[in-house]
Amino acid sequence: MIKKSPWVSLVNCSGCNGCAISCLPLITPKYDAERFGIKLKPSARHADILLVTGPTNEKTKHALKRIYDQTPKEKKVVAVGNCAISRCVFKNGYNTKQNVDEVVPVDMYIPGCPPITEAILHGIVKLIGDLDKGKKSKA
Repeated sequence: MIKKSPWVSLVNCSGCNGCAISCLPLITPKYDAERFGIKLKPSARHADILLVTGPTNEKTKHALKRIYDQTPKEKKVVAVGNCAISRCVFKNGYNTKQNVDEVVPVDMYIPGCPPITEAILHGIVKLIGDLDKGKKSKA
């Protein structure tokens, strides 16, 4: 499926930004995601993989759906962090009514509050490996 280096874009829906901050070290020399062929891109229009952090709220669920629709057809979505997966501490909030997988289809879940950068990198590499083998990723 993926015949080139996958381009990854970060979509932060809302929340405390802890998960988004955990994604940023992927581009630093310590983790160097590019050694696995992973390229972080600022525009989701060119992304093969969307890293989605935080719970969706009334404003961001429409933006997330629009971003998802603008990405190439063979895209994958990774829900990063407990808030993206289950709304966690925001579950009873008046504005956070849906998990990420209730707005767009999710291919992989990376739990944690926030997840460590190694777990995020491992999840992306596993997703790429499963895509190369033609398998569906296990969440």
